[in-house]
Amino acid sequence: MSKKPPHVSATPATDWLKAHGIAFTEHVYDYVEHGGTSESSKQLGVDEHAVVKTLVMQDEAAAPLVVLMHGDRQVSLKELARQIPCKKVEPCKPEVAQRHSGYQVGGTSPFGLRKAMPVYVQQSVLQLPRICINGGRRGFLVGIEPNVLVSPLGARPVECAA
Repeated sequence: MSKKPPHVSATPATDWLKAHGIAFTEHVYDYVEHGGTSESSKQLGVDEHAVVKTLVMQDEAAAPLVVLMHGDRQVSLKELARQIPCKKVEPCKPEVAQRHSGYQVGGTSPFGLRKAMPVYVQQSVLQLPRICINGGRRGFLVGIEPNVLVSPLGARPVECAA
């Protein structure tokens, strides 16, 4: 008899996915402080390139925005600023990111955000057959098809990987 995988109670992200009729799989792992996508991908046996991180950033006017990037890549802030366009983009401080998103840092999902923010996705993420992205809680990823990021989420594709 196989062991049933752990179930995570609903989060604003999973509520959003269900409300939009989006099928997803749940992937629970043991959260490690500062472990990032390398830790989650290792525990889940998933390629880190297919684990998408959700980063809350801000422009020069302190207006928040979300960037979705491959777990094994960094964001070129200069290139992102050039493409969206604005003068400067920088990561938000953790407490500011939490206030904008409604999620604890390490558990930030682009779905069900507290505040409406523009969302940008690294173009190559959309070429993957399936991705894992935070489900709104530390130690919890959801598996989805990447096209969900563009429609219905509304993320704008950009080329900003460093």
